[in-house]
Amino acid sequence: MPIDSVPGRLRWTSGDVELELLIDEAAPVKVCSLRPTGVQPPTEDLAVNLVELNLSGHGRIHEPPGTRHRTYAAADGLRLVEVSEQADASGNEVLLVRQASADLETVSRIESWAGTSVLRATTEVINRGVGELTLTYLSSLALAGFGGGLRTGTRIHQARNSWCAELRWQVLSPEQAGLVSILGSGISKDRFAATSLGSWSSAELLPMGAVENVSDELTWTWQIEHQGAWHWELGGLKEDLYLQVSGPTDGEHQWRQRLAPGESFTTVPVAVAVTRGGLDDGLRALTSYRRLMRRQQADHSNLPVIFNDYMNCLWGDPSAAKLTPLIKAAAEVGAEYFVIDAGWYADDSGWWDTVGAWEPSQVRFPDGLGKTIQEIHDAGLVPGLWLEPEVVGVRSEIAEQLPPDAFFWRDGRRIAETGRYHLDFRSAAVRERMDTVVDGLIEQFGIGYFKLDYNINLPGTDALGEAPGAGLLGHNRAYLSWLDDVLDRHPALVLESCASGGMRADYAMLARMTLHSTSDQVDLLAYAPIAAAAPSAVTPEQGAVWAYPRPVHTPEEASFALVNALLGRIHLSGRPDEMNTEQLTRVAAAVSTYKEHRSLIARAEPHWPLGLPGWYDEQLALALVADDTALLAVWHRGDGPTTVDVPLPGAWRAADVLFPADLPTTLDLAGSRLGVSLPAGPAARLIRLQR
Repeated sequence: MPIDSVPGRLRWTSGDVELELLIDEAAPVKVCSLRPTGVQPPTEDLAVNLVELNLSGHGRIHEPPGTRHRTYAAADGLRLVEVSEQADASGNEVLLVRQASADLETVSRIESWAGTSVLRATTEVINRGVGELTLTYLSSLALAGFGGGLRTGTRIHQARNSWCAELRWQVLSPEQAGLVSILGSGISKDRFAATSLGSWSSAELLPMGAVENVSDELTWTWQIEHQGAWHWELGGLKEDLYLQVSGPTDGEHQWRQRLAPGESFTTVPVAVAVTRGGLDDGLRALTSYRRLMRRQQADHSNLPVIFNDYMNCLWGDPSAAKLTPLIKAAAEVGAEYFVIDAGWYADDSGWWDTVGAWEPSQVRFPDGLGKTIQEIHDAGLVPGLWLEPEVVGVRSEIAEQLPPDAFFWRDGRRIAETGRYHLDFRSAAVRERMDTVVDGLIEQFGIGYFKLDYNINLPGTDALGEAPGAGLLGHNRAYLSWLDDVLDRHPALVLESCASGGMRADYAMLARMTLHSTSDQVDLLAYAPIAAAAPSAVTPEQGAVWAYPRPVHTPEEASFALVNALLGRIHLSGRPDEMNTEQLTRVAAAVSTYKEHRSLIARAEPHWPLGLPGWYDEQLALALVADDTALLAVWHRGDGPTTVDVPLPGAWRAADVLFPADLPTTLDLAGSRLGVSLPAGPAARLIRLQR
């Protein structure tokens, strides 16, 4: 059996991971170690509660005043009831740890994903008392026993994320993060906290993080699988760290969950990879896990090329006359989907605060949108449309047709944010309306793709008398349920998750949505570090990157814009309808190259030979490795000619430039290093390596 129990201690081994818990009949269950199998835990048991929770009217014990979410009195009363193991529907091993106090029961569910070094954790709380209880904090995951020490042996990783500047990984020492040991007592009250506020899960930070034990070459990398508010914190634990991860909290998000007797609440899931090596190794483990836990769709292996008319193209101002030449050009260069982005429903360009009816404009399409959609079909392309299902414009007639429970409210007022009302998908009227819209567009026009955008960020709603954070969480979960229902009805439908670009880079959405829009970045040079870092947050086959070559671009600039997307999902745009034959040939060559190698992208592991990219780095590199082949993208953003020295993952016998094949490049391969000589920037190349 993988459960090995000795007095005072329980070890659960599953696959390549071993979890160690401390058991004391006079204390809550504590976690002291999560390690790769065969790696010895720290000699000193520095442990934290497996479940940390707080209730209104209670507080902390054994903890100096501060902001840390630990040693709450409500959690201190928990005692072990039962430990059991079962298998889930996918055959994954699941550890269940049941604890209870006078009024509460908790169930820690820890799933081991077969073939990976990843565990996923949730916590359920059930009110077993006779009166109402109100939760104000509940952890999904708690860890201790990292073992690197606070002085030189530990690194903390997080990723800044903002509009048009996504996916910027940073590394900190514990001291730089504000975490130091307090000599003498060993008791501290400091923490390094990462928090997402509101309904954009990655508005400022990715819902991810990592602790790296440099001394022992071990890394713990986690992701929070929630598209709304979340919180994680690291704190000092003598000379080591503890980690706690949760969804929304009272202190950070005005979240409180009332539980009547018999009612329960379950946290948002958190997955953690524990790996030998550094952050790259943890990100590769999460890549494998993400491919297993998401809804399986043909698009993930087919990787069709998508043309979208928005970026550096029509800018949300489509019409029949403008789209006809674009459809022809997109088909000529090899696109397979054609998506009409924002504006197709509006008679003029001032549509921001009128959206919500989702009916085609007769002004933009005087012969009907169906005629243009038929042109897309006739060109051999699958048609797609842009929708923003979670909002209604304040000037839309729909805003007055829906019932009050359809909207977010605060203090008796319907919330208006930048000209939009936020819809609450707990409302039957909202779900029925959006079902009618989606099903109707599919039936009427044969739509095979929806770009689902989301351009506002709100902290929550108190419409049902609950705390605003609880209202937001309720909507979040209802929206995921709606997506599941849509895909159950239309299993071949492709859904793109967009939130002003990459503001919802999370695997609550991406477990369901086929693609993720990585950015709204309009500059090809600034997009390069975003594209290079994209596989850190999303599998390569789900990471949509804009490729927008334009007639004004030089051959090097156009190639740079295209290489940006060749190791992810191509979102082709720009102005192919205005290009000459030579320029169109370049675009078609990039698309053809992509099609020849996209099957590798769908199963490859990401590597960052020059490290995860910095925003201002002149040289960038991303490799995708599968079997005996690797695809390597190299970018040069400096002024003069250069040679990029690329250390490779393993030894290779051959290298050749796949795209652009007509521009000057010199390759010097020496086993596990590759020299790439390039002209003055901007210059980018896609290179194939073979063992």
